[in-house]
Amino acid sequence: MLLVVAKCIMDTVLIILQLIVALGILNVWLLRASKVTPYRGRDANNLKQEFYAYGLNNFTFYCVGVLKLSAAVALFVGIAFPPARIFGAGVLVILMTGAILMHVKVKDTALKSLPATVMLLMSILILVA
Repeated sequence: MLLVVAKCIMDTVLIILQLIVALGILNVWLLRASKVTPYRGRDANNLKQEFYAYGLNNFTFYCVGVLKLSAAVALFVGIAFPPARIFGAGVLVILMTGAILMHVKVKDTALKSLPATVMLLMSILILVA
């Protein structure tokens, strides 16, 4: 009985993590892409400028956007079809690691890489759950 309750709790926590990460990605890429935030790299005012601040081009911006949005959708789908969860979380582990490295590259403060770090940690938890 206790094992059943523990599994139910873990399943619920996993779904909550998937929703937080997926909604976070969608928020950044669809709702806040053109907005100033304290987490933008260097002194960028929007998401595209942030990529330029890292020395990345338009092609990279759009590729990363497609990958992140696809990963977010995969996390939603993964609630009903767990293999999709593995894809979504795996892609985000790679991309969030890259995001943190870009912040380090331009010598941003630790605060600026905090969202990427939190998303990385949550994506790792989703991946290994």
